[in-house]
Amino acid sequence: MSFLIRVQLPDTPGTLGAVATALGTVGADILSVDVVERGGGVAIDDLVVEIPSGRLPDALITAAESVDGVEVDAVRAYAGVLDTHRELELVEEIAAKPASGLEILAEGVPRIIRAGWAVVVEHAESGAVRLASSNAAPETPITDLPWLPLERATILDAEEAWVPETWKELGTELAATPLGKPGKALLVARPGGPNFRAAEVARLAHFAGIVAVVLDS
Repeated sequence: MSFLIRVQLPDTPGTLGAVATALGTVGADILSVDVVERGGGVAIDDLVVEIPSGRLPDALITAAESVDGVEVDAVRAYAGVLDTHRELELVEEIAAKPASGLEILAEGVPRIIRAGWAVVVEHAESGAVRLASSNAAPETPITDLPWLPLERATILDAEEAWVPETWKELGTELAATPLGKPGKALLVARPGGPNFRAAEVARLAHFAGIVAVVLDS
């Protein structure tokens, strides 16, 4: 089984190697490493690891935190390994099929920023309208989105009244970015976390800006 484990660790030589060694002691095989954020002597890394069937993911936490100064932010099941060229490939796919661009965007973004699902919504007089969604997105109606129109990419408070109870029960973390204009936005979610970091939100905003130009939104 594959899991995404987000760790905070001292940004010093050898620390990530020590984490990899510790994970190896519980049979974990590291498939990919992505630096999410770095600063102030601390790094935030996402590791996609594979563990033998029957091994509990709690073992990953224990192993990683056995290394001095390492803290595990979250561990969750993960359905694939990110291709570092996926952003470019997704833009090319959208450009080739602009009529289906929003659907392609919603389906592809979760793989880029390691989210659970994504939807594209638009502000209308009657309320929010869902324009596209990924296959994993819940069917729960989301007609009340008080944060629209949206001027800039942001992390949303997942405890606010507009958030469906089922999302709250799953501990869903949320972030959104305008898609070409304030009234249209891309909403991404991580059921069970981890939290969205500032660097990830900036990356999401940059990507949405490129897509908006491609689609002339």
